[in-house]
Amino acid sequence: MEGFRIHRAGLKDMALLLDLREEMLRAANPQLPPDFDFGPIRANCRAYYQAALPAGEHIALVAFVSGEAAACGGLSLYSVLPNGENPNGKRGYIANIYTREAFRRRGLARAIMRELIAAGRELGAGRFALNASEMGRPLYESMGFAPMPDEMELH
Repeated sequence: MEGFRIHRAGLKDMALLLDLREEMLRAANPQLPPDFDFGPIRANCRAYYQAALPAGEHIALVAFVSGEAAACGGLSLYSVLPNGENPNGKRGYIANIYTREAFRRRGLARAIMRELIAAGRELGAGRFALNASEMGRPLYESMGFAPMPDEMELH
């Protein structure tokens, strides 16, 4: 897609990051009542961004089309015990991939994904994971992501 630019967000972009995060969470959780209080989530996201962005533990990207925020995504970097598949133990967790409805199907999410993966690789990440919505699954599969049959999760 032509006519867009991807911006690496920082602390100065906090209000936009929090607004996009809330918008993405509302879209991903349509069962939430319209008056759901996102105050505690926004406060915790603010604290996360304030710690992780300057430390280089999170990369937040926002795509702009004609000056308007159109899509976003983030990469959290972390380490696990190294193994044969990931010798340095560095991993990336991709989250918050979201495109505003008016801008969907234009390649913005794919462009953000490519930049996040490239940035993660530059920082040594050998593996990447994400949670896929039904809408996002075809994009992620087309980029080589596959279900992880060997992992389990405790809630």
